[in-house]
Amino acid sequence: MKKIAFFDTKPYDLIFFEKYGKGYNIKYFDNKLNPDTASLAKGFDGVVAFVNDDISAPTIEKLYEGGVRVIALRSAGYNNVDFRAAFEKITVVRVPAYSPNAVAEHAMALLLCLNRKIHKAYNRTRDFDFRLNGLVGFDLCGKTVGVIGTGKIGRIFAQICKGFSMKVIAYDPYPAKDSGLEYVDLDTLLAQSDIISLHCPLTEATYHIINEKTIEKMKPGAVIINTSRGQLIESDSLLNALKSGKIGGAGLDVYEEESEFFFEDFSQTVIRDDILSILVSLPNVIITSHQAFLTNEALENIARTTIQNLDEFFAGGPLTNEICYQCKTGDIGPNCEKRKAGERCF
Repeated sequence: MKKIAFFDTKPYDLIFFEKYGKGYNIKYFDNKLNPDTASLAKGFDGVVAFVNDDISAPTIEKLYEGGVRVIALRSAGYNNVDFRAAFEKITVVRVPAYSPNAVAEHAMALLLCLNRKIHKAYNRTRDFDFRLNGLVGFDLCGKTVGVIGTGKIGRIFAQICKGFSMKVIAYDPYPAKDSGLEYVDLDTLLAQSDIISLHCPLTEATYHIINEKTIEKMKPGAVIINTSRGQLIESDSLLNALKSGKIGGAGLDVYEEESEFFFEDFSQTVIRDDILSILVSLPNVIITSHQAFLTNEALENIARTTIQNLDEFFAGGPLTNEICYQCKTGDIGPNCEKRKAGERCF
């Protein structure tokens, strides 16, 4: 029976991994995977890691020296992996789509809550304060929402917005065929959108796609929603724009420096990240701790696909969800010549 080291374990992970992982000897660690904890996986055949684990070159080297030959990411994102270091040493697989509906629905939940001040109303009424002062929102009907990134999640979010009778425009360097979306260039999207929602992966091209210059091109009072990756937004610029009123509000499920804080309890700790502390305190900002994926359906899909990825690896056949080391995009799929031939990346 193959031995698997499972890092950054949470109670909700165990429910479905214990259901689907019976064919493996899985050791669950609370620790995040990083260069200091990689030694815990010595003697294991593979590891299961999450989106905020540090899978840098030093981590990969220690895993490789300890006998690990596969890293199964239980996430879609993989910007935390050093693929140059992993190439020809450790295979990396991921879960490309666990529940795009979950993430898209959470993006809309953030928008609705932020706009109609549901969080404020909830806190007031619990104190029997039934005033409506300061709770004024705006109709979503007729507003323009700009969707940046039109993969599965972005397209589902666009459909939800259309259900609210909103006008949807989209920007993506690789437009989705037959999506029915109105694609525009980024500058046009920024200038016309009342709400901007980010659904693109984190790449060199999208790093800090929302920055001081792009914020200047936005409508005054525009709302930003981000359920994708924190580093899509330059935090300093966002904070300044919120203070000045250039940005009317922000619903964030991710944060640029979230790996230091998210998924843990810091309620009794002085937070040393001044930007995060201020963002949390602002009345026109809602922050959730990377929970957009967190539905029963998504958790079950993550566990099932992760175990299937491990099954494929140890069986020695083609890998459905291997991250391609050869393609410039780093993505899996039809662009990989080896994948087309039914081969592994290496």
